[in-house]
Amino acid sequence: MFDVIKKKSMLSTDEINSKIDKLIKNQLVNQDRNTLTEIGQNSLHIVLAGGVFDIIHPGHIHTLNAAKALGDVLVVVVATDNTEKKKKKRRPLHNQEQRQELVNSLSMVDLCLIGQEDDMFKTVNRVRPQIIALGYDQVHQEKFITEGCKRIKLEAKVARLQSPIPESSSSKIQKEYGEAIHGI
Repeated sequence: MFDVIKKKSMLSTDEINSKIDKLIKNQLVNQDRNTLTEIGQNSLHIVLAGGVFDIIHPGHIHTLNAAKALGDVLVVVVATDNTEKKKKKRRPLHNQEQRQELVNSLSMVDLCLIGQEDDMFKTVNRVRPQIIALGYDQVHQEKFITEGCKRIKLEAKVARLQSPIPESSSSKIQKEYGEAIHGI
């Protein structure tokens, strides 16, 4: 937790340690200084959003801001290179670590993780969010997400986010500039 806070804030090491100590004292963070207690988990609303995020565009920014507005903490999961390769039949422009770093640098994102291959619910179970935010163009159906959460004994709400600029999409950018950026 310390490293994430240090990277995302302008706080000194002493300030961060003092804040974590206060959270421990208030029984919101465990003694390991890295995980939330049950009280901490119940008092924070964690929102989980996911995607490829290979070419960040205004639609992503709007969607992530809307997701952040749904709760206190926004955790974003970037798809693995192999997941994207299976889905789109090509590798992303930026590898998963680069995409994670890029998304982590966005101000509305509190934490960015690289997803698990073949079972998205492994990551959902690790994060245990109260809300799962889906972009307007994501293929996942709300029922699939809800049923998957039930399997891992998680009661999470699913929010389908709308975009005021649906014409701003990675697909459109790739279609217009695909040959130049993908050699297609």
